Amino acid sequence: MKFQNVTAEATANIYYDGKIVSHKVTLADETTKTLGVMFTGEYHLDTDQAERMDITQGTCTVIIDGTDESTAYSAGQHFNVGANSGFKINVDSDTCQYVCSYID
Repeated sequence: MKFQNVTAEATANIYYDGKIVSHKVTLADETTKTLGVMFTGEYHLDTDQAERMDITQGTCTVIIDGTDESTAYSAGQHFNVGANSGFKINVDSDTCQYVCSYID
């Protein structure tokens, strides 16, 4: 996955003591995305806006808030999370890289 004509923020978003790190990019059409990496562990992340999470490397297992269903994802797959919600994610490989797109 490549993006052209972007503005990248040099300062990282760091969560869970550095186990999740992402950078925000703004595309030419003014939409934003975050590009990140998660290290091995289990995390809960909240959403303000709806999100599409594209897995670009590694594997993870996800449970969307309000469900009991655990679904595995790997590179080339994605999942959506509603606004004002969240998800539990378990990274069982060394790292899981992702692109988060915000959905209006």
